[in-house]
Amino acid sequence: MNNEYDLFSDLPPDEPTEPAEALTLATYAEQAYLDYAISVVKGRALPELADGQKPVQRRILYSMSEMSLRFDAKPVKSARVVGDVLGKFHPHGDQSAYDALVRLAQSFSLRYPLIDGQGNFGSRDGDGAAAMRYTEARLTKIASLLMDEIHQGTIDFIPNYDGSFDEPAMLPARLPFVLLNGASGIAVGMATEIPSHNLREVATAAIAVMKNPKITHEEILQIIPGPDFPGGGQIISAASEIAEIYQSGRGSLKVRARWVIEELARGQWKLVINELPPSTSTQKVLQEIEELTNPKIKMGKKALSAEQNALKQSTLAMLDGVRDESSKDAAVRLVFEPKTKNIDVHEFANFLLAHTSLEANSAINLVMIGMDGRPRQKGILSILQEWAQFRIATVTKRTQHRLSKVNDRMHILEGRQLVLLNIDEVIRIIRQSDEPKVDLMAAFSLSDRQAEDILEIRLRQLARLEAIKIEQELQQLAEEKSDLEAVLGSEALMRRRIVKEIEADAKTFGDDRRTMIQEEKKSVVQTRVIDEAITVIVSQKGWVRSRLGHGHDPAQLNFKVGDGLYDVYECRTVDVLLAIGSNGRLYSVSVADLPALGVTVRPILPLLI
Repeated sequence: MNNEYDLFSDLPPDEPTEPAEALTLATYAEQAYLDYAISVVKGRALPELADGQKPVQRRILYSMSEMSLRFDAKPVKSARVVGDVLGKFHPHGDQSAYDALVRLAQSFSLRYPLIDGQGNFGSRDGDGAAAMRYTEARLTKIASLLMDEIHQGTIDFIPNYDGSFDEPAMLPARLPFVLLNGASGIAVGMATEIPSHNLREVATAAIAVMKNPKITHEEILQIIPGPDFPGGGQIISAASEIAEIYQSGRGSLKVRARWVIEELARGQWKLVINELPPSTSTQKVLQEIEELTNPKIKMGKKALSAEQNALKQSTLAMLDGVRDESSKDAAVRLVFEPKTKNIDVHEFANFLLAHTSLEANSAINLVMIGMDGRPRQKGILSILQEWAQFRIATVTKRTQHRLSKVNDRMHILEGRQLVLLNIDEVIRIIRQSDEPKVDLMAAFSLSDRQAEDILEIRLRQLARLEAIKIEQELQQLAEEKSDLEAVLGSEALMRRRIVKEIEADAKTFGDDRRTMIQEEKKSVVQTRVIDEAITVIVSQKGWVRSRLGHGHDPAQLNFKVGDGLYDVYECRTVDVLLAIGSNGRLYSVSVADLPALGVTVRPILPLLI
């Protein structure tokens, strides 16, 4: 067998082989890697569109719900929760499960945290959480939107890893949490980066989709103008860019920090950052300022470059000091003090934005596992439409489940009502019959379920007062049954019922937007150049240098061996040098940035004039 590994080549000749079961090494490796890839994609990295949770997050929330750790319960040690999750549902490392639990509790990671953590759960500066034996956890109130309907016939349960327990395949989310809290993860061959959004806006958009399934992408963007990050900030990308990203499901937004100017005595002032972009921390900004004011020599160099020195001098001329005053009362408070009070505020802020992570890009990649079980990149409209169908299916199952409970209860009460009318005969049959259940069923045309209930009922429940209660309960159940059947029989009524529930949830849990959306130009620091005469000298081998002033004698210029003068150009320092490279591209460089004559430099580019 050419280029193949025969798994049966070592068998004795007289032993029968089964070539149909033989696998080439390439086929086996391909299948094994595919299994691994699917496991990572669906079992670890990507969230479900339906409930917005990854498997480990879903298992943590379900385990805590089964432990009765609701928002009004006493919190327990995180180690106990992690142990329960590992033992029943998630046979992986305890640290990975605890890391997932910690993230669910971090208000700077999730827009709407699902776990209420007691103790040190880390900070946005990268500080890790305390060990699980020190922290405590319970569910937040908003987590009830994921857990309340779980035992109402709304979702399917699947066996856990060893078949000893059942776990939910997904959670019956009452709102699209995949947009509310977003997600981040790297799978095999794909990744996801879903930003968080405002609950009121998402709820309003979900209602709009419920009322009008044919709603357009533009109409959705009127309701959801963009992400709403946990740490606030300002999105400065144009509305057209946001619209394109939300339609394709992929792109990058420019996000800027927000600040206030605090006035001090004698005209002094300071700039205070109180909101940061999602990927930025105060520690990161402080490190960047340190690199500006105290740059390090680059690898392979003997001294700081001219650019590093220039940037250092600019920073020291602008900035007098910076300190982090963040505390429990102020999650972010980064204070920048200018060198003098005469520095323009906008110029000062623009310098900081241009040279630090106070202005950064935030990637968006709306990849998730859809309702068909396949991972795909989706636009925001398709996400809302798919979730709307999931919610309709969930409420339909919930209504059918409740209707079956109502029918069962009415069936029991009708049997009791019949017994109350013939109580003496029932007692006689029970006392004298060898098989009272069979005789009761025959005497009063009862079902097996009704006869069993009568045999288990207490005598005091057969009093006259109980008959009145049974009649009242039957009437209430009949009204509820009529309402449930009407909802199941009308899609329009079903949608109206869901809309009311979403409106109630939005009223309970909705809050104001934190991230401002206002288009601005990207911050760029422009160096002010004094307009004066300058001469640009170009050598035959493409070396470019400059000398202040005009009227220089070319005969006095010195060149390296084998090189000579190509031409001399008299211009101004505010001019721009344009040159065509050997690759056919046009390059530009400010004349003021050219190295002065006498400085050993490499040629900027080979020139073709």
